[in-house]
Amino acid sequence: MITKEMTLDGLVSQLCNKKEKKVVAVAEATNIETLKAVKDGVDQDLAAFTLFGNIEDITEAANKINLSLNTDKITLHHATSVENAVDKAVTSVSEERSDILMKGNVATKILLKAVLRKESGLRNGRILSHVAMFEMKGRDKLLFLTDAGMNISPNLEEKVQIIQNAVDVVNRIGMHNPYVAPLAAVEVVNPAMQASVDAAVLSQMQKRGQITDCIVDGPLAFDNAISLESKQQKGIQSDVAGHADILVCPYIEVGNTLYKSFTYFAEAKVAGIISGAKAPIVLTSRADTAESKIYSLAFALLSS
Repeated sequence: MITKEMTLDGLVSQLCNKKEKKVVAVAEATNIETLKAVKDGVDQDLAAFTLFGNIEDITEAANKINLSLNTDKITLHHATSVENAVDKAVTSVSEERSDILMKGNVATKILLKAVLRKESGLRNGRILSHVAMFEMKGRDKLLFLTDAGMNISPNLEEKVQIIQNAVDVVNRIGMHNPYVAPLAAVEVVNPAMQASVDAAVLSQMQKRGQITDCIVDGPLAFDNAISLESKQQKGIQSDVAGHADILVCPYIEVGNTLYKSFTYFAEAKVAGIISGAKAPIVLTSRADTAESKIYSLAFALLSS
């Protein structure tokens, strides 16, 4: 069974028990949806928040949800425009005055443009990639999926970085040396299927120390990556098959479809962050539930 510590609620509880609170920089914190996540974070004592945006707009939105701004857990910084709010929030993280960057009422492309600035952005030498974490009924551990939201058709070198991004955050939340399954349609190498070729190369790269702190084996189809029964039926000899912690998608369509299948059909609880920058980035959207936003915030805080 899933232990309390390795559930999404357990991760939130870990933050509640920490005496030293990290600081979340919220870029353009002027809308109700964003401030609801801030309110939940304050109520559960998960972190301190620095809100960037027009102070009048922030105050008006906060009043509508009974969020008190007169607390030592919230600091306000006035911004003259959306771009100015984003610049100030990113700079706050870059200068290590904040630990996490959180998207507010701003287009993702505007936020990422500031993140990727050479001078004062959050570049870390790797590509940015999305890491999603799922808790599902009937599964005795958390499952991670990458990349479902950033990279459309990554090449081999980009897949190396995507794997390392995911492995790093998974290790930081307490799951050490995770099993990584590069997905393909089949579990054997087929030269006509680039995903299967890349998966085999990634496996060999891990064995030679080019990918660290994990065990990689592939290609694996989805069923034999997560099902012991499927592994045994097909006679697959693999430490990862049937035990995968991290599923690595060959293309964004695969990641997007699996992500939505988990949430809609398996009713999975989910958290997601952007990894690969100097600090984790929380990209909440209006479609996210309040529960999912808190889980994503906790995921980011614990992996920073």
